[in-house]
Amino acid sequence: MQKKPTLFGYGLTTKALAKKLGGGCIFFDDRCKKTYTDENNNTIRPSHEFNPDNSSLEVTTPSLPPQHPLIQKANHLLSEYDYFDEMMPFSIWISGTNGKTTTTQMLTHLLESRGAMSGGNIGTPLADLDENASIWVLESSSFTLHHTQYASPDIYLLLPITPDHLDWHGTPEAYEADKLRPLLTMKEGELALVPKGLNLPKTNAYVVEYDSDAFLCDYFNLDMSKLHYKGAFLQDALLSLAITKVLFDETNYDLLNTFKRDAHRQEEFYDAQGRLWVNDSKATNLDATIQAVKGYADKHIHLILGGDDKGVDLTPLFKAMQTLNLTLYTIGANNDKLSKLSKAFHIDCIEAHTLKNAVDAIGKTLTAKSVALLSPAAASFDQFKSYKHRGETFMDLVKNL
Repeated sequence: MQKKPTLFGYGLTTKALAKKLGGGCIFFDDRCKKTYTDENNNTIRPSHEFNPDNSSLEVTTPSLPPQHPLIQKANHLLSEYDYFDEMMPFSIWISGTNGKTTTTQMLTHLLESRGAMSGGNIGTPLADLDENASIWVLESSSFTLHHTQYASPDIYLLLPITPDHLDWHGTPEAYEADKLRPLLTMKEGELALVPKGLNLPKTNAYVVEYDSDAFLCDYFNLDMSKLHYKGAFLQDALLSLAITKVLFDETNYDLLNTFKRDAHRQEEFYDAQGRLWVNDSKATNLDATIQAVKGYADKHIHLILGGDDKGVDLTPLFKAMQTLNLTLYTIGANNDKLSKLSKAFHIDCIEAHTLKNAVDAIGKTLTAKSVALLSPAAASFDQFKSYKHRGETFMDLVKNL
């Protein structure tokens, strides 16, 4: 184990690392106004007190943006991945704008019997993972990848990307570059499976570019008819099987079909009148919502959309909606923006402003041949505590109709 680093941000990742090191670490955190010591003898200080001359190694929580003063001042900055680089077992990193959690869970489900465990952005810090496990399947955020300079995956799986977190990355180009950053350190013979059409950096990895489910089936000799998934989930499943095919020449369709998706992810349920509602509250970006509406293209869709979109251009979503039989119900902080886009793209729109108003309005017109879909394409913090709180509120409102 390396020496104790200075830790930036008093969060899940850094607190787990300090615990693994036995406590006694020094943190610098924006929320700290006065220096204090926690129960593990860690010292937490205000961020502005950091002096780079007094630190020979720093590890940051992933969420600190590049322009943050702590990041700018650091002279020996590592990401969580960098810190555990030498201790990391065979690792598969999974990233993308949408679906990376599901794909990480699917692949871990397939590889669990071989000793695989998942961590990273999925909620388990690397400090809490077993270094003796045979495989780490790591959900990797663009924030973590940006800060990672040295660590490298044995296999890198990148799901389709659309511009996201632009308030953090600055530009779509910078976001894409961070998603492709692992290719810079990968070695000859290591596999990178990435969407076709990206601006790939020079790499020693063996790169396979995919553009469709059909390509994945043809290239990896997979049979999508044996899977009980559709839409984006079908591609997640095929990508997971592609990895097991590469590693072990194994395609266990039956095992993958037993995988259970997380709540709030295209979660179908029915109201007292037998009408279909779908809780897709975890769809916090436009790509997730595009995939969701495509999955119900055979029905009239009552779509609830809105929240904090972080300034992302929503035009691609509205272009996708133009071809569908759809009524839009706008809620949240970007209600006015959505209303203007609806008029520009000639999409039937009801300004609901709140989730309750939207559910009440849909409840009056929904039929057995249509579907009510909460797929906001935005973060929830403008009106809710989390996407889970938003999803639970949605389901409660429907049950009380």
